[in-house]
Amino acid sequence: MITLDATIVNVALRAIGTDLGGAPSTAQWVVDGYTVAFASLLLLAGSMADRIGARTGFLVGLTVFVLASAACAVAGSVAFLIAARVAQGVGAAWLMPSSLALITHTFAEPQARRQALAVWGAVSGVGLASGPLVGGILVASVGWRAIFLVNVPVGLAAARLLARHAHETTRRRRPLDLPGQLLAMFGLAALTGGFISAGAHGWTAGVTLALGISGVLASAAFVLVERTVRRPLIGPDVFRDKAFTTVVAIGFLFNFCLYGSIFCLAVGLGRLRGLDALGTGFALLPMTVVTAAMALSAGRLVPRLGEWPVVAAGLTSGAVGATLVALNGSGAHLALLLLCTVPIGVTALAMPAMTGLAMASGPRLRLGLSAGVFNASRQAGGALGVAVLGTILTSGPGASVSLRRPFLLTAGAYGLAASLAAAARRRAHEPLDRQAPR
Repeated sequence: MITLDATIVNVALRAIGTDLGGAPSTAQWVVDGYTVAFASLLLLAGSMADRIGARTGFLVGLTVFVLASAACAVAGSVAFLIAARVAQGVGAAWLMPSSLALITHTFAEPQARRQALAVWGAVSGVGLASGPLVGGILVASVGWRAIFLVNVPVGLAAARLLARHAHETTRRRRPLDLPGQLLAMFGLAALTGGFISAGAHGWTAGVTLALGISGVLASAAFVLVERTVRRPLIGPDVFRDKAFTTVVAIGFLFNFCLYGSIFCLAVGLGRLRGLDALGTGFALLPMTVVTAAMALSAGRLVPRLGEWPVVAAGLTSGAVGATLVALNGSGAHLALLLLCTVPIGVTALAMPAMTGLAMASGPRLRLGLSAGVFNASRQAGGALGVAVLGTILTSGPGASVSLRRPFLLTAGAYGLAASLAAAARRRAHEPLDRQAPR
């Protein structure tokens, strides 16, 4: 549900704009209002899941998410819709780390836990991939408000299952790092807003520079605060394991590419090819089917090959696909362009494997925080991916739309992430006496 809502909105932006009005940059905030709130609160929500129990945290997030979804469905203005999307992001931030902590707590045996986390990652991948298709069908048949209403019965069913089957995790009391949390939220929101403003007003506009400088200063202040406070939001022990640090960085690049790619394809197919919401959803069907298949297959590949090879293979395929889209995005026949998106769908192989690596290598006694840090990095990457790639998409001469520019950057980011995964795989196979002490 929470990954579906990160991408289902992309194909509905034109219908929302027609109904509620608003500039193209406003449409980016309908997507990024959710993702920024989601990313910036994951650290706090992960810590709170350790503090109040993951089952309780999941129920809090579910309640907020369902109520916010209903508010999105009845929005009468773009401002109200963006505010409701922010509230959705708050609920999602509570749901994701709590769900991972519950899984890790419930499945004590390593192999069973690996399989459960693979299922979690597969479902996450299916949600991301199916967003454009489900959104296109709902917008065409019922209207854009239906893409939010579907969360209400799903949320109620999830609450019933939680009550019947989930057991509370051990509570671990820790003081809250409020300054760190506020700086993290403000820094991410300001940086995202700066990139979106660049697309609307130009890179040298006053509002763009103000947001960009504020974001950089807030991020630097966050690092300083985390090094000086007694109980930091992200303690030094969190990144003690090189594997965890690497998978957090890869998660950022992965979502930067995936969220940004889906946004650019949804907008680009509409503006360059004249497709409506339903047409865009079906145009992305090949990539959607491959993404879902790869996410579901990864659970069987990881036990045979190991996590790092699967992650590297998925990311390499993403680099190939993004390069093909960049070369064929503007002038090629639509069928060829859609065929070029298929390798991007293969990146879903990496999702379950990344999740398993993050939960296995993070701090053992702080499962919620481990999940929060990993997913905060991913969602921050997604928010900046939509902002940066969406801005590049429309920042050519005469504000023309071109898929070449954003997908060349996407290919480079996928390539960097694949290199990090390959290096981590080599470290994992080194003899212990050759590895740096932890």
